[in-house]
Amino acid sequence: MEVKAIKAVRMFDGGFMTQSFAFGGEEGKESFDEQVIYRSSLQNFLIETDEGVILVDTGFDSSFAAPPKRLGAPLYMGEKINDYLSAFTELGYKPEQVTKILVTHKHPDHTAALSLFPNATIYIAPEDADAMKLDGENVVRVTYKDGPYKNFPAAEKICDGLYLIQAKGHTKGNSIVVLEHDGLFYMFHGDVTYCDAALKANKLSIVFEDLAAARETLDNVRTFVKNNPTVYLSTHCPEGYENLELRRVMKL
Repeated sequence: MEVKAIKAVRMFDGGFMTQSFAFGGEEGKESFDEQVIYRSSLQNFLIETDEGVILVDTGFDSSFAAPPKRLGAPLYMGEKINDYLSAFTELGYKPEQVTKILVTHKHPDHTAALSLFPNATIYIAPEDADAMKLDGENVVRVTYKDGPYKNFPAAEKICDGLYLIQAKGHTKGNSIVVLEHDGLFYMFHGDVTYCDAALKANKLSIVFEDLAAARETLDNVRTFVKNNPTVYLSTHCPEGYENLELRRVMKL
Protein backbone atom coordinates (compact mmCIF):
# COMPACT_ATOMS: atom_id res chain seq x y z
CA MET A 1 0.00 0.00 0.00
CA GLU A 2 1.36 3.38 -1.02
CA VAL A 3 0.37 6.33 1.18
CA LYS A 4 -0.22 9.40 -0.98
CA ALA A 5 -1.50 11.86 1.64
CA ILE A 6 -2.66 12.19 5.24
CA LYS A 7 -5.18 14.95 5.83
CA ALA A 8 -7.31 16.44 8.58
CA VAL A 9 -11.08 16.68 8.01
CA ARG A 10 -11.76 19.86 9.95
CA MET A 11 -15.17 20.73 11.40
CA PHE A 12 -14.76 23.18 14.31
CA ASP A 13 -12.01 25.53 15.49
CA GLY A 14 -11.36 28.40 17.87
CA GLY A 15 -12.71 26.66 20.97
CA PHE A 16 -11.39 25.99 24.45
CA MET A 17 -11.37 23.41 27.22
CA THR A 18 -10.68 23.88 30.90
CA GLN A 19 -7.74 22.32 32.68
CA SER A 20 -10.15 20.65 35.09
CA PHE A 21 -11.87 18.89 32.16
CA ALA A 22 -8.67 17.86 30.39
CA PHE A 23 -6.63 16.90 33.48
CA GLY A 24 -9.11 15.93 36.21
CA GLY A 25 -9.82 12.27 35.51
CA GLU A 26 -7.80 10.83 38.38
CA GLU A 27 -7.30 13.62 40.93
CA GLY A 28 -10.74 15.16 40.37
CA LYS A 29 -11.81 18.39 38.69
CA GLU A 30 -11.41 20.36 41.90
CA SER A 31 -7.65 19.71 41.83
CA PHE A 32 -7.21 21.89 38.75
CA ASP A 33 -7.88 25.48 37.77
CA GLU A 34 -11.01 26.02 35.69
CA GLN A 35 -9.59 29.37 34.57
CA VAL A 36 -6.62 27.68 32.91
CA ILE A 37 -7.78 26.84 29.41
CA TYR A 38 -6.37 25.08 26.36
CA ARG A 39 -7.29 25.50 22.70
CA SER A 40 -9.96 23.23 21.27
CA SER A 41 -11.15 22.21 17.82
CA LEU A 42 -12.71 19.19 16.14
CA GLN A 43 -11.18 17.23 13.31
CA ASN A 44 -10.94 13.64 12.14
CA PHE A 45 -8.42 12.27 9.64
CA LEU A 46 -8.06 10.43 6.36
CA ILE A 47 -5.31 8.48 4.64
CA GLU A 48 -5.21 8.57 0.84
CA THR A 49 -3.61 5.44 -0.61
CA ASP A 50 -3.15 3.94 -4.06
CA GLU A 51 -5.90 1.46 -3.11
CA GLY A 52 -8.52 3.97 -1.95
CA VAL A 53 -9.23 6.36 0.88
CA ILE A 54 -9.12 5.21 4.51
CA LEU A 55 -10.92 7.25 7.15
CA VAL A 56 -9.98 7.35 10.80
CA ASP A 57 -13.38 8.09 12.36
CA THR A 58 -16.16 10.22 10.91
CA GLY A 59 -17.60 13.31 12.51
CA PHE A 60 -21.10 14.48 13.30
CA ASP A 61 -23.71 14.30 10.58
CA SER A 62 -24.91 17.52 8.94
CA SER A 63 -27.89 17.91 11.28
CA PHE A 64 -25.71 18.34 14.38
CA ALA A 65 -26.24 21.66 16.15
CA ALA A 66 -23.20 22.58 18.22
CA PRO A 67 -23.76 23.83 21.78
CA PRO A 68 -23.32 27.60 22.02
CA LYS A 69 -20.31 29.22 23.61
CA ARG A 70 -20.86 29.91 27.28
CA LEU A 71 -18.80 31.10 30.21
CA GLY A 72 -17.54 28.21 32.33
CA ALA A 73 -18.19 25.47 29.78
CA PRO A 74 -15.76 22.57 30.35
CA LEU A 75 -15.39 22.05 26.60
CA TYR A 76 -16.36 24.38 23.77
CA MET A 77 -15.43 22.94 20.37
CA GLY A 78 -15.37 26.33 18.69
CA GLU A 79 -17.07 27.87 15.69
CA LYS A 80 -18.31 25.51 13.01
CA ILE A 81 -16.13 25.47 9.89
CA ASN A 82 -18.01 22.74 8.06
CA ASP A 83 -20.06 19.62 8.50
CA TYR A 84 -18.12 16.39 8.08
CA LEU A 85 -19.19 15.44 4.55
CA SER A 86 -18.63 18.93 3.18
CA ALA A 87 -15.20 19.09 4.79
CA PHE A 88 -14.40 15.69 3.32
CA THR A 89 -15.53 16.53 -0.22
CA GLU A 90 -13.77 19.91 -0.17
CA LEU A 91 -10.51 18.00 0.28
CA GLY A 92 -11.15 16.60 -3.20
CA TYR A 93 -12.66 13.19 -2.49
CA LYS A 94 -15.95 11.41 -3.15
CA PRO A 95 -17.69 9.14 -0.62
CA GLU A 96 -17.46 6.23 -3.06
CA GLN A 97 -13.65 6.34 -2.84
CA VAL A 98 -13.61 5.36 0.83
CA THR A 99 -12.73 1.68 1.19
CA LYS A 100 -12.12 1.43 4.95
CA ILE A 101 -13.18 3.30 8.08
CA LEU A 102 -11.20 2.66 11.25
CA VAL A 103 -13.25 3.64 14.30
CA THR A 104 -11.39 4.65 17.45
CA HIS A 105 -14.57 4.63 19.54
CA LYS A 106 -18.34 4.90 19.51
CA HIS A 107 -18.98 8.57 20.36
CA PRO A 108 -20.95 10.49 17.70
CA ASP A 109 -18.19 13.01 16.95
CA HIS A 110 -16.29 9.97 15.68
CA THR A 111 -19.08 7.85 14.15
CA ALA A 112 -22.21 9.79 13.21
CA ALA A 113 -21.32 9.98 9.50
CA LEU A 114 -20.46 6.29 9.02
CA SER A 115 -23.49 5.65 6.83
CA LEU A 116 -22.40 8.22 4.22
CA PHE A 117 -19.74 5.95 2.73
CA PRO A 118 -21.42 3.14 0.78
CA ASN A 119 -18.30 1.18 -0.21
CA ALA A 120 -16.49 1.26 3.13
CA THR A 121 -15.68 -1.65 5.39
CA ILE A 122 -15.96 -0.47 9.01
CA TYR A 123 -13.44 -1.77 11.56
CA ILE A 124 -14.49 -1.35 15.19
CA ALA A 125 -13.99 -3.06 18.55
CA PRO A 126 -16.87 -5.41 19.44
CA GLU A 127 -17.72 -3.61 22.68
CA ASP A 128 -18.37 -0.34 20.90
CA ALA A 129 -20.10 -2.04 17.96
CA ASP A 130 -22.49 -3.64 20.46
CA ALA A 131 -23.09 -0.33 22.21
CA MET A 132 -23.95 1.27 18.85
CA LYS A 133 -25.96 -1.76 17.67
CA LEU A 134 -23.76 -1.61 14.60
CA ASP A 135 -24.22 -4.60 12.32
CA GLY A 136 -24.00 -5.49 8.66
CA GLU A 137 -21.85 -7.27 6.13
CA ASN A 138 -19.52 -4.27 5.98
CA VAL A 139 -18.81 -4.25 9.73
CA VAL A 140 -15.69 -6.03 11.00
CA ARG A 141 -15.60 -6.58 14.76
CA VAL A 142 -11.89 -6.44 15.39
CA THR A 143 -10.36 -9.20 17.51
CA TYR A 144 -6.81 -7.77 17.58
CA LYS A 145 -5.75 -11.13 16.17
CA ASP A 146 -2.19 -10.11 15.33
CA GLY A 147 -1.05 -9.82 18.93
CA PRO A 148 1.40 -7.25 20.29
CA TYR A 149 2.50 -4.16 18.40
CA LYS A 150 5.60 -2.51 19.87
CA ASN A 151 4.72 -2.08 23.58
CA PHE A 152 0.95 -2.43 23.03
CA PRO A 153 -0.33 -5.90 23.95
CA ALA A 154 -3.00 -6.34 21.24
CA ALA A 155 -3.31 -5.09 17.67
CA GLU A 156 -4.75 -5.96 14.28
CA LYS A 157 -2.89 -5.29 11.05
CA ILE A 158 -5.29 -3.63 8.61
CA CYS A 159 -2.78 -3.49 5.76
CA ASP A 160 0.95 -2.91 5.38
CA GLY A 161 2.04 -0.30 7.90
CA LEU A 162 -1.44 0.35 9.31
CA TYR A 163 -2.62 -1.01 12.66
CA LEU A 164 -5.71 -0.82 14.84
CA ILE A 165 -4.59 -1.17 18.46
CA GLN A 166 -6.59 -2.05 21.54
CA ALA A 167 -6.58 0.96 23.89
CA LYS A 168 -9.49 0.59 26.31
CA GLY A 169 -10.55 3.15 28.87
CA HIS A 170 -12.14 6.18 27.27
CA THR A 171 -14.74 3.65 26.13
CA LYS A 172 -14.81 -0.09 26.75
CA GLY A 173 -13.89 -0.69 23.12
CA ASN A 174 -11.53 2.23 22.60
CA SER A 175 -8.81 1.76 19.98
CA ILE A 176 -6.02 3.81 18.47
CA VAL A 177 -4.66 3.75 14.92
CA VAL A 178 -0.98 3.85 14.02
CA LEU A 179 0.32 4.42 10.49
CA GLU A 180 3.99 3.84 9.71
CA HIS A 181 5.03 6.26 6.96
CA ASP A 182 8.33 7.80 5.85
CA GLY A 183 10.13 6.85 9.05
CA LEU A 184 7.46 8.29 11.34
CA PHE A 185 4.59 6.82 13.34
CA TYR A 186 1.33 8.71 12.90
CA MET A 187 -0.85 8.05 15.94
CA PHE A 188 -4.57 8.74 15.55
CA HIS A 189 -5.61 8.29 19.16
CA GLY A 190 -9.26 9.34 19.34
CA ASP A 191 -9.68 10.74 22.83
CA VAL A 192 -6.92 9.12 24.88
CA THR A 193 -6.24 12.76 25.72
CA TYR A 194 -8.28 15.80 24.77
CA CYS A 195 -5.27 18.09 24.36
CA ASP A 196 -1.56 17.58 23.84
CA ALA A 197 -0.83 19.35 27.12
CA ALA A 198 -2.56 16.49 28.94
CA LEU A 199 -0.31 13.93 27.23
CA LYS A 200 2.77 15.89 28.27
CA ALA A 201 1.47 16.32 31.84
CA ASN A 202 0.44 12.63 32.01
CA LYS A 203 -3.17 13.48 32.89
CA LEU A 204 -6.47 11.81 32.00
CA SER A 205 -9.60 13.72 31.11
CA ILE A 206 -12.81 13.35 33.09
CA VAL A 207 -14.41 11.33 30.23
CA PHE A 208 -13.86 7.59 30.57
CA GLU A 209 -15.74 4.32 31.06
CA ASP A 210 -12.92 2.41 32.78
CA LEU A 211 -10.43 4.49 34.73
CA ALA A 212 -7.90 1.72 35.33
CA ALA A 213 -7.88 0.79 31.65
CA ALA A 214 -7.61 4.45 30.65
CA ARG A 215 -4.55 4.83 32.86
CA GLU A 216 -2.94 1.71 31.35
CA THR A 217 -3.63 3.02 27.85
CA LEU A 218 -2.13 6.44 28.58
CA ASP A 219 0.95 4.77 30.07
CA ASN A 220 1.31 2.63 26.93
CA VAL A 221 0.86 5.65 24.66
CA ARG A 222 3.49 7.64 26.52
CA THR A 223 5.94 4.72 26.39
CA PHE A 224 5.35 4.39 22.65
CA VAL A 225 5.84 8.11 22.06
CA LYS A 226 9.08 8.14 24.04
CA ASN A 227 10.49 5.22 22.06
CA ASN A 228 9.25 5.96 18.53
CA PRO A 229 9.18 9.20 16.47
CA THR A 230 5.45 9.88 16.72
CA VAL A 231 3.23 12.50 15.13
CA TYR A 232 0.43 12.72 17.71
CA LEU A 233 -2.89 13.43 15.98
CA SER A 234 -5.53 14.68 18.36
CA THR A 235 -9.22 15.09 17.58
CA HIS A 236 -10.10 17.89 19.99
CA CYS A 237 -7.23 20.38 19.86
CA PRO A 238 -5.60 22.35 17.01
CA GLU A 239 -2.28 20.61 17.62
CA GLY A 240 -3.96 17.68 15.86
CA TYR A 241 -3.93 19.35 12.46
CA GLU A 242 -0.87 21.46 13.24
CA ASN A 243 1.25 18.42 14.12
CA LEU A 244 0.14 16.81 10.86
CA GLU A 245 0.92 19.88 8.73
CA LEU A 246 4.38 20.24 10.30
CA ARG A 247 5.11 16.51 10.62
CA ARG A 248 5.96 17.52 14.20
CA VAL A 249 7.25 14.71 16.38
CA MET A 250 5.92 14.68 19.93
CA LYS A 251 8.53 15.09 22.65
CA LEU A 252 7.91 13.96 26.23
